[in-house]
Amino acid sequence: MTKTLHIIGGGMAGSEAAWQAAQMGVPVVIHEMRPKVETFAHQTGNFGEMVCSNSFRSDDHEQNAVGLLHWEMRAAGGLIISTAYDHRLPAGGALAVDRDPFAESVTKALMDHPLISASYEEITELPDDGHWIIATGPLTSQGLGQAIADETGAESLAFFDAIAPIVYADSIDMSKAWMQSRYDKGETEEERKAYLNCPMDKDTYEAFIDALLAADKTEFHEGETAGYFDGCLPIEVMAERGRETLRHGPMKPVGLTNPHAPEEKAHAVVQLRRDNALGTLFNIVGFQTKMKYGAQTDVFRMIPGLENARFARLGGIHRNTFINSPTLLDAQMRLKSRPNIRFAGQITGVEGYVESASMGLLAGRMAAAEILGVELPVVPQDSAHGALVHHITGGAEAKTFQPMNVNFGLFRPLEEKVKGGRRGRKDRYKLYTDRAKAVWTEWLEQAPQKEAAE
Repeated sequence: MTKTLHIIGGGMAGSEAAWQAAQMGVPVVIHEMRPKVETFAHQTGNFGEMVCSNSFRSDDHEQNAVGLLHWEMRAAGGLIISTAYDHRLPAGGALAVDRDPFAESVTKALMDHPLISASYEEITELPDDGHWIIATGPLTSQGLGQAIADETGAESLAFFDAIAPIVYADSIDMSKAWMQSRYDKGETEEERKAYLNCPMDKDTYEAFIDALLAADKTEFHEGETAGYFDGCLPIEVMAERGRETLRHGPMKPVGLTNPHAPEEKAHAVVQLRRDNALGTLFNIVGFQTKMKYGAQTDVFRMIPGLENARFARLGGIHRNTFINSPTLLDAQMRLKSRPNIRFAGQITGVEGYVESASMGLLAGRMAAAEILGVELPVVPQDSAHGALVHHITGGAEAKTFQPMNVNFGLFRPLEEKVKGGRRGRKDRYKLYTDRAKAVWTEWLEQAPQKEAAE
């Protein structure tokens, strides 16, 4: 018991934590309640199942903080990111994956590891002894969530994540839609045609907004409030903020030319991204929604090209609980009141698959080092991992703490002087990523290896 690491949750963070700890020579048990206990969003009992989008977002490791996290995770032998590359789909400059084979491969890799086993049951109490990581993600069960709330004494913090719908490709009218990435971004022809575009003129857009605002929405239970994370806003919430909001968000018409009418400038464009390797499924980008199912089909079929769309999955909404990490966790991601327990992933207040997996990577290494009795160097704050973990364990303002994607605003300022403007920003981001790669590489070289532990 004392030499085994127990991880509650087999999502992105839990899977990565298990892999990292096992690679360091520590036995791991993953405690996963699925499929015995189902959730609103999950479809299978696989580890690493993707429930919202199939995208790991930007893969640009020189100009984007998310792409930098990709790079750092690959350098650290990350399971999640390496598996994502194995099942990559064309997505312009983004890293999108074929979600079902991805989760199946993550599950197989974990279950094939000689030091990893799984236990399928719901855990509803905080363990008193042993080494534990809680990585239950946005869908922490009611029992465990209550146990966490009772222990921390803090009010539950919650926002709502909305899930985007998925459309069958053969039901899309390609006489109206076309394939193109914005500004033809991508190194290959396939990448430059990674997105399916549906154009709207002004009248169609205005009618769409009217229908969106009038549609029946999911009602909240008594006592629940809708504190949405801005990076995952339902489209109807965006529309309520102003009729032009969607045109400047997921429906912006820039960087695209309609080959069916090259002289016409679209007023708005709905983009769909391939959701599987076969190209039979497309998800509607940025169209997370809390509309009721009947309303969704009516409203989405107003989109040119989707008049006869068939939906493999409609959108949905679920509660996403997270803790006030700056108050509750120490620098080692341990619960201050119960240091035998670490937290990782979205429940710590990071947002996104990549950020969740990266916090699992750190938690797994930290826990393994503690079990092995070896010293793990302090995670360099100038790395993407370091900037993110520093933010959630003390860098953020506890009173206003909200879920956060990784971004260069979390990084310490550069000593080098960079002139302002667009060009200056490009140079500055490159300096951030160069600095991060250097300190991360040095950290990995100093970190204890399995051989040294043995």
